[in-house]
Amino acid sequence: MRMLLEVHFPHKPFNAAVADGTAGKKISRILEDLKPEAVYFWETDGRRTATLIINIDDAAQIPTYAEPWFLVFEADVKLRPVMTPEDLAKSGLDGMAKKWS
Repeated sequence: MRMLLEVHFPHKPFNAAVADGTAGKKISRILEDLKPEAVYFWETDGRRTATLIINIDDAAQIPTYAEPWFLVFEADVKLRPVMTPEDLAKSGLDGMAKKWS
């Protein structure tokens, strides 16, 4: 299942990694291990944020994707299932109005 993984970095641990020159190396190491489909970095509500698109086959894989961020940066992590337009087309959405209206 395709998931959106959102990582919110707390200021103090991330600032410390920036100051000691390890922030980029730590992020690269995590991304090399996780191999996300896509990664974006941005700001949300004044916090550094990373958004990854990942694919998981089993809920037991969630710690594999979340724990590196918790352990390395003390980050907050959110996971959400997402769909492509093709996924939405396969969902039967058009027929749901007949059933539920």
